[in-house]
Amino acid sequence: MDIVSSQMLRRALPLYTALAVSMLVLIFAVILYFGREIFVPFALAILLSFALAPIVNALQRMKLPQGAAIAGAVVAAVVVIGIVGMVVANQLASLAGELPAYRTTMQEKIRTLASASDGTGPMGRAFQTIQELATDFETLGSNERVQDAREAAKPTLVTLDNGSGGTLATISTIVSPLLHPLAMVGIVLIFACFILAQREDLRNRFIRLAGTDDLQQTTAAIDDAARRLSRLLLTQLAVNTLFGIVIGTGLWFIGVPSPYLWGILAGILRFVPYVGAIIGAAFPLALAFAVDPGWSMVIWTAVLFLAVEPILGHVIEPLLYGHTSGLSPIAVILAAAIWAFLWGPVGLVLATPLTICLVVMGRYVPRLSTIDVIFGDRPALSPAQIFYQRMLTGSSREAAEQANAFLRERALATYYDEVALEGLRLAHEDVARFAVTGPRLEMLRGSTLDLVHRLDRQASPLPRGGKLNAEAAAAVDAAGPDKEVARIVKRRDELAPAFRSDAPVVCVAGVSELDEPLTEMLRQVVEKHGLGARMTTWKALRERRPTREDAKGVALVVLSFLEPLSVLHLRAAVREAHRIAPGAKIVIGIWRERDSQMVGDLRRKVHADALVTTFNEALDAILRLSTIDGTKGRLETVEARTGENASASIAA
Repeated sequence: MDIVSSQMLRRALPLYTALAVSMLVLIFAVILYFGREIFVPFALAILLSFALAPIVNALQRMKLPQGAAIAGAVVAAVVVIGIVGMVVANQLASLAGELPAYRTTMQEKIRTLASASDGTGPMGRAFQTIQELATDFETLGSNERVQDAREAAKPTLVTLDNGSGGTLATISTIVSPLLHPLAMVGIVLIFACFILAQREDLRNRFIRLAGTDDLQQTTAAIDDAARRLSRLLLTQLAVNTLFGIVIGTGLWFIGVPSPYLWGILAGILRFVPYVGAIIGAAFPLALAFAVDPGWSMVIWTAVLFLAVEPILGHVIEPLLYGHTSGLSPIAVILAAAIWAFLWGPVGLVLATPLTICLVVMGRYVPRLSTIDVIFGDRPALSPAQIFYQRMLTGSSREAAEQANAFLRERALATYYDEVALEGLRLAHEDVARFAVTGPRLEMLRGSTLDLVHRLDRQASPLPRGGKLNAEAAAAVDAAGPDKEVARIVKRRDELAPAFRSDAPVVCVAGVSELDEPLTEMLRQVVEKHGLGARMTTWKALRERRPTREDAKGVALVVLSFLEPLSVLHLRAAVREAHRIAPGAKIVIGIWRERDSQMVGDLRRKVHADALVTTFNEALDAILRLSTIDGTKGRLETVEARTGENASASIAA
């Protein structure tokens, strides 16, 4: 293949990929739609098996055989389903017999509202519509009675029957409507039993499909995902059951007919995200409107739903399994629409649990990661990429809000190391190849400085606790735990005498556009951890050369570079710092460097008290230098420990 054809094929490859994915999705949707009679029971069985898995495990821990444990869990589920079915049937029968008695009350109430609006408002038009419908029904009923009377006047043909056909017909009439639901329940239970019995085999087959390159990690991930999903579904089932019981009991106290029917319906509909509770409240509200001549029953019913749903949604659920189910809000709505289109009302109820299953698999199986990107609530970009993107667009306020959320669980030095520094390393790569220049570079620099100034409002560099949003939680997971030094804040009396002045530490930024924001971060970290510090730049020092008097009280100088020009440049900077402040210790920060071997070479070639590549390393070196006697042997220990921290950071 020639070069031109190869380039054209490479350009067309994304289009072919998109078309192939679209065709695959369309074929999959068609299979789900036309095979819903098979896939709906199977999906219900999967969810039931996830919900019953903790119960089966608990029974097995009680020394029950696997078969007995599965049978016990399934029998318990059958009993619960049977009780719920009996309650629903009784409540429906009772409601059907009482409904005709409520027509007069509803007409009177609508007539009252219509008269209050002079018959011109919506209620007046509704009342006129109901009257017209009632007239049509009465006319239709009278016509049917006349027709029945005429038919009755005709001679009747009498046939003899031995009675067996009538009995069979009666039984068929009673049983036929129940066959489909009973068959559905039976298929679901059989599927659930086989899934519970063959869990290990199904897990192994799924691992084989997912890939066996890293068998240990894949097995651990799938087991962890199954446990998390079982716990989530079981907890959600318990919460929605509690919601239904509370609603049913409350409606019983209020006096709404068939209260437990509406409680069961509300609990089931609560599986539908966002609108489920609203739909569940609509039916008892309409019935209360029809039953009560006044308005107290309607008001109390509305108060019941408005009180119970926020308490469960914003207090109990966050305590049990957090604010989020792992799905983004748009994904929840999209999933509900897709599954409802494919499988009808059952799909609407199953939308969230099924999509959670898919997202969990996508989160742990690399080949299915696209599902997590599309439907998951985790950010599509890494924390460093999000930071860089926000700095490019000048969204420093938004970045500060997310930083404050991150600082609820991690220290300030950890945020700067794992998010800000990594983001600025990405920025440096674009700056070095001249992809970011001019106004965009100035926007990047100014936004980063503004972010640092906003974080100055934090009183302490230590985590303060609190709830995390999805983006902050993902950043915390990616960052890992805090280093020990990030949790140390020195008191003034713990420092060496030379470090007890107002600004014993001077941080000098290099000549790069991004050196100043990084040095300002370092200055802030040092100050928050108990040492006075100030920041200046090489440009300012060249414009006004400092004197010995200016350097009075300076105990430590940090030379900060994202990437220094050369080793000779570093040596010259160290000599200049020694000339200005002869008694000060020197720490060099090279924030771009990651190669441990090169860091070791620089440490040997540059005569400084410490050479660091992260803020945690810098903080560790500065805190140690500020509390030691300054002997050569102790300084070598500091350098060695700093080198170990750098190697560990690079390995991580």
